[in-house]
Amino acid sequence: MCTPEINNANVYERIDVYDENITNNLSEHYKSILEILGENASREGLDKTPERVAKAMQFLLQGYKTDPVEILKSAMFKEDYRQMVIVKDIEIYSMCEHHLLPFFGKAHVAYIPNGTITGLSKIARVVDVFARRLQVQERLTSQIKECIHDTLKPLGVAVVIEAQHLCMQMRGIQKQHSITTTSDFTGAFQKNATRDEFIKLISTKFS
Repeated sequence: MCTPEINNANVYERIDVYDENITNNLSEHYKSILEILGENASREGLDKTPERVAKAMQFLLQGYKTDPVEILKSAMFKEDYRQMVIVKDIEIYSMCEHHLLPFFGKAHVAYIPNGTITGLSKIARVVDVFARRLQVQERLTSQIKECIHDTLKPLGVAVVIEAQHLCMQMRGIQKQHSITTTSDFTGAFQKNATRDEFIKLISTKFS
């Protein structure tokens, strides 16, 4: 959906490519929404807003078009390593399916290989694919865990997500500093000692 290209001046330029039919269809709906809310959708400040929002939503929800299993399979390697592998502080940006407002934070993911490893960047990409869908944090946590567990067949998987939800901060209860933490564990991480080691390692700050 977003394709980086190099122009003739050798300057990095990001080209965003969107489905024209989807953009046009969404734009009409967003224009109607603005008018229902009492705005003049044709005034200068809002004239291009429906199209911008249509493109923004396609970008924010692009995870539906990518198979996270194929991401992991694209970089699977045989390796006799059976200790914890952790990718922590993975930034997440997702959309709450209840109010269509963002939630954002960090994911910490670990697995213990059972003869097969995957590229470290693939773990972060799997997180991103599931995050770029309409979500609740609880489901997002479990989907990441299940994808890694089912694809790599490791000895265990651990996922912890810490996030702030604008549906709690901008509306409703309006608690601006609240953080929601969710976790899910399989296999070896269901043992207290292994789980405690994981929690200790993701809590460690490197200078």
